[in-house]
Formats: sequence, structure tokens, C-alpha cells
Amino acid sequence: MDPHLINDCVHCGFCLPSCPTYALWGEEMDSPRGRIHLMSQHVEGTPITPAMAGHFDACLGCMACVTACPSGVRYDKLIEQTRATVEREHERDPQDRAVRGLVFSLFPYPRRLRLLRWPMRLTGALQGFLERVHPSLGAMAALAPHVEVRQRMPRFVRARGPRRAVVGMLLGCVQREFFPQVNAATARVLSLEGCDVVIPPSQGCCGALSVHSGRSDQARRLAKRTIRVFERAGVSVIVVNAAGCGSSMKEYADLLEGTPWAARARALRVVDLAEWLAELGPAAQRNAVPLTVAYHDACHLAHAQGIRRQPRDLLRDIPGLVLKEIPESDLCCGSAGTYNIFQPQAARDLGDRKARAVSGLDADLLVSANPGCTMQIAAAMRRRGSAIRVAHTAEVLDASLRGVSP
Repeated sequence: MDPHLINDCVHCGFCLPSCPTYALWGEEMDSPRGRIHLMSQHVEGTPITPAMAGHFDACLGCMACVTACPSGVRYDKLIEQTRATVEREHERDPQDRAVRGLVFSLFPYPRRLRLLRWPMRLTGALQGFLERVHPSLGAMAALAPHVEVRQRMPRFVRARGPRRAVVGMLLGCVQREFFPQVNAATARVLSLEGCDVVIPPSQGCCGALSVHSGRSDQARRLAKRTIRVFERAGVSVIVVNAAGCGSSMKEYADLLEGTPWAARARALRVVDLAEWLAELGPAAQRNAVPLTVAYHDACHLAHAQGIRRQPRDLLRDIPGLVLKEIPESDLCCGSAGTYNIFQPQAARDLGDRKARAVSGLDADLLVSANPGCTMQIAAAMRRRGSAIRVAHTAEVLDASLRGVSP
């Protein structure tokens, strides 16, 4: 934990209203300000106690406090450093260790995750039993989306019309295995907008889930592999359609600081899909999509990457589409990478709060730019008995460019 970053906090309290766990519980130690106080205690010699670790674990890492802070406190860096410290120094109970070991031996590995798809669907009927075994297992069963068929992505998609750019495309882990239609739509949109799209088949996990959970060694291994794969593919721009992945990949140089890999990371430009399309400008014709859409701000897109305007502008440019804002749009839905697995009750409460806000809009479609958010909000809407169709920004754009229904 960096004492200089800790000392940047003046304990003004501007972060409190932005913090999801403070909104839920009103506890000072479950606010960014309170957690920074605990970090300071540890730097001054207090060991990581179970209670202290619990307050750090309860943080979603949503970065809303970074947006809200007038002093520019880098809470994002602090919480990642702190989680790495917790993983090194804190002895978790055996059940917690087992669940975390299961998650991090499956989720960062697409082939293993693929094998998990059908068991997760089958265990949906056993959700109550699994919750009694361990709440995290029940949460995994509740979140599992229905996947009709696996879509194989080509290695290369040629630009339609004049070529305007050549880009690499990240497939992700959860996106690839649970939302393959999003990757297919992303490649089509990029192609229709004049991009040659290079999709390296050997790519794996980018390391986002690992870095957000303090598993620094695993994160660095996965980051190096990702850099190497796209270097070999001969691309310098990588388009990402999952907010959490894009956020972590943009910070590869920090993760790998002090090694030759940092310079290699800086040589690659990582951009979110909406960010890239807004920069490129429209070329393909937009057809009408007569729907009312509620747009959800993924935290690692809005807060970590500062991308809010671009996806909204892309949606507003579609003829016939009506865009509605979700109340409390800055408040996390409770997904937060693996948070909805490791902290299922808090995640459920936040998901239910988000679902209530969405339900009041009477929208035809909920649009999100992160697979975790999509699963989280869809599950919360199902609990309310008011299921809503959920799509990625790429899918809506794809429908408009091709003149089909999303």
C-alpha cells in the first residue's frame, strides 16, 4: 500500500454518497474514506485482521469514489494494492479458500469455462440446495445465462467497403463463452465501419478478474501472454467490448512496471468499442431500430475509463431509438467481476436496487457494455418477475447497420 497515495485523502466525505456499500449499510469502515483509514493503520504496523479483510473484501472496486473525489485520490490503485496485500498476508477460512480456488482455476481459462456452461445450466434447478452448501455456489447457478450455441470466430474479418483501419479484437473469457453473439456482432460492426479485424485464436484471459482480486502473479502472467499474442498478430490497436477487460488492459504498463513488458504494453493501444467507433466516426448507414432502450453504465467503463458520452451518442444516432437514463446510474449493479460470487448477499441487494430502477422506465431493452453487468441485472430482473431483454451496445448497432431486429 503506497503511503503517498494514502496521504492524498483529506477525509472530506465526498466519496460517501457514491459508494455502494456505504449506501447499503451506512458504515464508515465500508466507505472509501474508512477503508483508506484501515490501509493507513496497516502501513503503520497493524496486521490484517479478519475484520479488516472483511471490509476490504466488501469493496466492489467500482471506482465511483474516484470520479467523486475532489482531491484526485487514486483509490483504484490503493484497493488493488490492498487486495494483493490481503491475499499475501491474510489466512482465509478453508471454505473461502476453496471457493476462490475454484473460481480462479476456472474463470480465467476459456476452455475450462466452456466446460462449465452446461453444468451451470443444469444446476439452476438446484440453486436452493447449492446456496445451502455455500452461498457462492448458489450465486453462480443463479447468474448462469442460457447459451444457445457456441459461435466460432474467424481469425480475420475483412472491412466492408474502403478499409479505414486495422484492429485486433479481444474475445474475453465470460464474453466468449456466455455471450458469443456479442463478439460476433462486434466483429460485424467493426467490419461494416471499415475495419479489418484480426482475431488471434490463441488469445486467452486478459487477467482482469485476477488483478481486481489481488492475485497479482496470475494477472501478470495473463497480461504478458495477451501482449505477446497481439504483438505476434501484428496489430497495435486492440478493441475491447467488455468494460472490466478494457480497464485492466489499459493499465498493463502499471501492472508490469519495472520490467521490459511495461514498454511493450505501452506500444499497444487498448480502446473500448464505443470509444473507437466514436473516434473513427460513422461510415455505414444506420437503419431504424424502433425501441425504447435503458442504457446501463458499467462501472469499469464509466468510472475507470471515463467513457460515458460515446455509447450514448452511438445509440442516439440510431433512427427510431429512444434512449432513457436509469436513476442512480452511477451506483454499481453489484456484479463487479467476481464480487457477485464472493459477496452474494450484498451483490443481490445492489442488483435488486438496480432492477427496481430499470423496471420504472418501461423500456423494451436494457443495454450494457459488460458481460458481468448483463448477467447480474438480468438475474435481478428475473427475481422481480419482470424479465427484460438485455443486449450489448454492439448488438444494437449491428442490428441497425444490417437492418434487422436486435
